Amino acid sequence: MNRTTDILIAGAGPVGLALAVALAKFSDGGLSVAVVDPSLARKRSGGRASALAPASRNLLDALGCWSALEPLAQPVRRMEISDSRAADAVRLPILSFEHEAGGDEIAWLAANADIENVLRKEARALGVDLVAIASRDYRTGPNDVDLALEDGSRRRGRLLAAADGRESRLRRLAGISTIGWDYGVSGIVATIGHERDHEGVARQHFLPAGPFAMLPLTGRRSSIVWNEPHARARELVSLDPQSFIEELEKRFGLELGELELLDRPAAWPLALQVARTFSAPRLALLGDAAHVIHPIAGQGLNLAYRDVATLAEEIIEQARLGLDVGAPEVLANYQQRRRFDTLATGLGMDVLYRLFSNDLTPLRLARDLGMGLVDRARPIKRALMREAAGATGSTPMLLRGEPI
Repeated sequence: MNRTTDILIAGAGPVGLALAVALAKFSDGGLSVAVVDPSLARKRSGGRASALAPASRNLLDALGCWSALEPLAQPVRRMEISDSRAADAVRLPILSFEHEAGGDEIAWLAANADIENVLRKEARALGVDLVAIASRDYRTGPNDVDLALEDGSRRRGRLLAAADGRESRLRRLAGISTIGWDYGVSGIVATIGHERDHEGVARQHFLPAGPFAMLPLTGRRSSIVWNEPHARARELVSLDPQSFIEELEKRFGLELGELELLDRPAAWPLALQVARTFSAPRLALLGDAAHVIHPIAGQGLNLAYRDVATLAEEIIEQARLGLDVGAPEVLANYQQRRRFDTLATGLGMDVLYRLFSNDLTPLRLARDLGMGLVDRARPIKRALMREAAGATGSTPMLLRGEPI
């Protein structure tokens, strides 16, 4: 079976689905959109959580999804950062951020599964074709792209958007290589329950192996992101629940009382990885297919939503002029607008990781002094919060909460 669709999107995660909703919603039915991903055959549950900056919240609000997601998302009202060793009994925060009265929260923590389920529902309501089949191959012609699916069927479109993850099949098929490096550590993630309320406070301890973050979820739950060398991470995630909790308590501390493991811990390798180009003829890369950064500041999905907002803006403007939405100028504009921001963010997270993931006494003293000075300099703190919120630079309309 061959079908023709204006925009084909490979990948039904929070990135691919957000692009599909944006294009279907703001083209006023002028563009047909299909999302292909075998994961669409099952409802998502559990798993990793993401921090949504105010700009990403604006995007989801403009897409008509925030009202459904907001009850499932935990506002972060304060963030505390400490620099300590695992054996330290007391970890006093050196630097803290908190939202100002009448302003936005610092961020919102939401399970990726909840984000996807809300976006799926909105996509269906807008008539997006959700295809629960994996993509296998593609080829391009002068005016279209032909996507082959694993069941033998084919889809034709004018543009193919690859949001199929860090191991993107479509990126490899396009011959696009990546630059970057492996950090030699894995990120361990798990959801835990705790005896006392977190009160919307996110905590990040900088330990010698890397950052250990406790991110508040709704209820008396938190998501942990815990860096350890690959071999040690494999050992930890294979522990029985009680042994894992005992290891966790050494890093988490006792401030929230007794801990309970609510799902199976998982680990994934951390790396900086940026595609050498974000496009090929009739193909655009976005999200993890285009870039993977260290999660030290929780900017992964926020960076991807900047891709979504930018690509959607370029496509919609081209469609309203009655021009080819997969034309070279659309892809060139998208790459030009996203390349510098991506590299700057990725390298910024790399510097932070290298600065804090060591136990050298002179460097520890210097960074603690620096964080203490920043903590007392309110204008600098406000500037850092504006940057993290996505409120600086040339911001696409969706990130301002405005329709395209």
